Amino acid sequence: MTPDADELLRAVHDAHADALHRYVARLTDAARAQDVVQETLLRAWRHPDVLTRPEPSVRAWLFTVARNLVVDDARSAARRRELPTDAVPDAATADGTQEALDRWLVADALGALSDDHRAVVVGAYYGGRSVAELAAEHGVPPGTVKSRLHYGLRALRLALQERGVTS
Repeated sequence: MTPDADELLRAVHDAHADALHRYVARLTDAARAQDVVQETLLRAWRHPDVLTRPEPSVRAWLFTVARNLVVDDARSAARRRELPTDAVPDAATADGTQEALDRWLVADALGALSDDHRAVVVGAYYGGRSVAELAAEHGVPPGTVKSRLHYGLRALRLALQERGVTS
């Protein structure tokens, strides 16, 4: 750009920048308005032929470019998809799908056990009951409960292996 063009751009800036900023500030926020005015003047600098036009034509060109920049920004994908917020987003959480599938798989494997074995395994591991409590509940000696727990867990391990869960 020649020294004359630099002077013309300074003159255009001095004559129109304040009015252009007020116009753009009504269309968008104050921070974005400064960027739009700067981009508008940069485009005027890139098109020096605009600077040599009559004063009303230069002003109309500047305001049209500024309005188009605001409209283009409002229509941009980034603007439509990104919403500003002061709150920090929540941390990502697991959706629980794997846990639900695991519960379903274990329930299916428990269904493969005999009623006696399933009752003591579920009572001990899900109910949190002791051997003595399970013995009293089922009316069998504690040794029988221990035996059923041992063989029930072996059968459960085998059922899970058949379903491809354990090795």
